[in-house]
Amino acid sequence: MIKRLAYIVLVLLPLSLVAQEQVADTLSAPQQTQQSTQQTQPTKTKKKASDIFTGFSGGMMLHLGYMFSDSPEKVFSNTGLGSPDYIKNLPRDGACFGLGGALRVHLINHIHLGAEGFVSTLPLMKTGSNIRTGWGGVLCDAYATWGKVRPMVGLTLGGGSMKRLFVPDQDKNVYYSVANDSTHYNASFSQTPFFFIDPYIGFEADLNSHMALIIRI
Repeated sequence: MIKRLAYIVLVLLPLSLVAQEQVADTLSAPQQTQQSTQQTQPTKTKKKASDIFTGFSGGMMLHLGYMFSDSPEKVFSNTGLGSPDYIKNLPRDGACFGLGGALRVHLINHIHLGAEGFVSTLPLMKTGSNIRTGWGGVLCDAYATWGKVRPMVGLTLGGGSMKRLFVPDQDKNVYYSVANDSTHYNASFSQTPFFFIDPYIGFEADLNSHMALIIRI
């Protein structure tokens, strides 16, 4: 009889311990659920300055363009270029090229804000004649990020001036007549200021972690 009771106690004791563990787990479950619920609740945080200002970039930019007009007088801004036979052989168009640069700050990972400036030269006639244009202003563009490529669309607003230097051929005599007064000259120069609005599209591609290639039109 005593042996049977001992066997029964030995069998029921582990079962009772398992039952106690299950009860303890059941009692602690609502607290765990409550804690996990509290942890998953979103917390409201204020935007930091680093979330708005995300970096800056800058560098030199080469450019290439093409200028044209319907008459040499408009190219050089000079109505006294010489005889009609001489004028008809003067250039009316040509390729211009030059160097510039830009400095930009990056905002909220989608906006560039900064400034840029350029100088572009169109050499003409191989006599020293040229048209030189300098301009600069503030820029703003919006961009998206597609991997290492960022397409952009933006606008530059500013001003500049166009300088026109006309040097005739050495064997040509050029006269400028006004009010019956003829003046011989070997060069003429004019400068015209202007205001400009320059929309552009393009893309920026990362070459490495510190360099990028920008192509704009």
